[in-house]
Amino acid sequence: MAFTLWTLFEATLLILNAACILHEERFLMKYGWGANQNIQGFGEPPTIKSQILNLLRSIRTVMRIPLIFINLVTIFVKLILG
Repeated sequence: MAFTLWTLFEATLLILNAACILHEERFLMKYGWGANQNIQGFGEPPTIKSQILNLLRSIRTVMRIPLIFINLVTIFVKLILG
């Protein structure tokens, strides 16, 4: 299998889908990555952990609706072109 732009697109789509369905209370809380774990004081720089959690929340907020349509287009293209 060749490395093409289509495979890169599919890999990115799968990673975005995985980030969007990750549930904080069920999965991330087990490993100490829950929503209430990143409490910081005023003026402290954000930690890597809190930045990753904010990135996951942002992806979930911004990409929820567009991912539905991107997934539909990807499924349609895979059905038509194989």
